[in-house]
Amino acid sequence: MAPPAPLIVGAYAQGSIIMAHTYAIRHLVASHPTGFELNLQRQTTGAAPWHEWYKYPKVGMALTYYDFHNPTLGYVFSASPYISKTFSRGPKHDFSFRLGAGLAYLTNPYNQDTNHKNTIASSALNATLQFRFEYDYALTPHLGLLAGVGLNHFSNGATTKPNFGVNLPSVVLGLNYHQQRPAPGYHAGGGLPADIGRNFINASTSLGFKQRTEGDKQKYLVNSVTLAVGRRVNRKSNLLLGLEGFHDRSLKATLEDTTRAGGQQPDVKKAGVFVGHELLFGRLAFVSHLGFYVYAPYKSSTVYYERLGLKYHFTDWLFGAVDLKIHRGAADVIEFKVGAKLPGNVPVRR
Repeated sequence: MAPPAPLIVGAYAQGSIIMAHTYAIRHLVASHPTGFELNLQRQTTGAAPWHEWYKYPKVGMALTYYDFHNPTLGYVFSASPYISKTFSRGPKHDFSFRLGAGLAYLTNPYNQDTNHKNTIASSALNATLQFRFEYDYALTPHLGLLAGVGLNHFSNGATTKPNFGVNLPSVVLGLNYHQQRPAPGYHAGGGLPADIGRNFINASTSLGFKQRTEGDKQKYLVNSVTLAVGRRVNRKSNLLLGLEGFHDRSLKATLEDTTRAGGQQPDVKKAGVFVGHELLFGRLAFVSHLGFYVYAPYKSSTVYYERLGLKYHFTDWLFGAVDLKIHRGAADVIEFKVGAKLPGNVPVRR
């Protein structure tokens, strides 16, 4: 039986700069945001096989507050579940990389009448991504000094515009309380997963909403359908190859604004092929895709697209996902996806 997962509680101060990743936000980069984070995490001990595969990572929840020190931007409050992967661990130190995603609330979003200078975000509710390298050094058996460097990103994924987002490179300093250090380990056993070497088929559909411009307040529906063939290649990874179709109704509205009366309009539907990778954490997976449009009569974007997301298997065959579709670093739409995983073939000999 696996030992109880020790609790770690942290409190950290953060200092940041605003990265001028596009000309449209350069007027907002003069201030230096500061923040504070409360952190609650568990040290995995081997209750599930994937704990051992990733050298017993930590999983947690971060509650973060930022003051932009700029009345145009205001404040931000966020909640981010995360996983922290250790690179080096000893009796008195822990060097790790942390990846988190969650929701953020910005107190002073863009408003055409009262706050037109805030080109970073036009909605109060936003998504947040967090990347961080952390070093925890034991001051006492239970108290650790934590120092880190990372990046905090806030964006609404083009649900409303303007939406250039904000990137905050940050330095972090704080304290951790460790319930038990070093944490106990446990070998779950069970050998390799049974589906290594097996193919599978994913079929899914998604929907999202996006705004064209600041002047057009309507939210346009965006749909996609996906069919992919995948293979589990090892304990941590699935590889995929797929086809998908997209219907973005905001493109139709743009055409109607720009095409002469009676003029012929190209089809706004698109089709693409993609290669993908899924990094597996039990039922949870971090998804990354690179796709290329093979049918796109209306040239509204780059010929390629990227997708980053989180996928969760509710059962062995039913899954849901939240993805961010991107064109050359710019958010296109947040997709909410549901799908089914179907078996492909019998396992091959390893």
